[in-house]
Amino acid sequence: MNNLDKIIESILFVAGDGVEYFDIAEKLGVSVDDVEKSIEKLKSDLENSESGIQVITYNKKAQLCSNSNYADQVAEVLNPIKEKALTKAVLETAAIIAYKQPITRLEIEQVRGVNSDYAINNLIENKLIEVVGRKDAIGKPLLFGTTDEFLKRFSLNSLEDLPDYDELLERIQVIKTPQNAGLFDYSHMPEDNDKLEKEQAEKENNTNEENENKNDVVNELLQALEDDDNTQIEA
Repeated sequence: MNNLDKIIESILFVAGDGVEYFDIAEKLGVSVDDVEKSIEKLKSDLENSESGIQVITYNKKAQLCSNSNYADQVAEVLNPIKEKALTKAVLETAAIIAYKQPITRLEIEQVRGVNSDYAINNLIENKLIEVVGRKDAIGKPLLFGTTDEFLKRFSLNSLEDLPDYDELLERIQVIKTPQNAGLFDYSHMPEDNDKLEKEQAEKENNTNEENENKNDVVNELLQALEDDDNTQIEA
């Protein structure tokens, strides 16, 4: 098919989100291989022309994105109204889930050593992780896994492209320049949220201790009343 790369460019522009190679091939009556080659050509042409629009590929899908060379300017305009920056603690949690998935909340906290409710909820809100099932264990805890949005955020075609674990953690520590369609601005990344999570955990522990102390007082009062009743009966 002539100009297949241009046709695909139009499809991706209108779609907005990622489109699977198979869907394009099936609807246009071409092979998946032709689609893949045309996408690579389109990607190369846009990169060579330093276009403001680029192509990212992930999980056998393609999507248009903005050029990361202009990330600062785009972020300056759009970030304040589009996206809250992710903290390093949240990104660390995402890395753990990526390598250990499917994984439960408790297992995440065992690795991190701190309460991870905030981090997990933040990742779900930003569509970087999702519930993928329940573990066959007592209580049937939820299992979490990464999403296509995670692949896009870290410029990965698939989970097989995950770097070495230490390398990914290092990337998370220094990530400042956007590498995906979202152009998230990390130049003003908040301080590590571990402190907040620890404070929340300590607050919960203090509350539990207070409740236990209250229960001890109640139990002592009940015991005293019971002893007093026994004394009266014996008398």
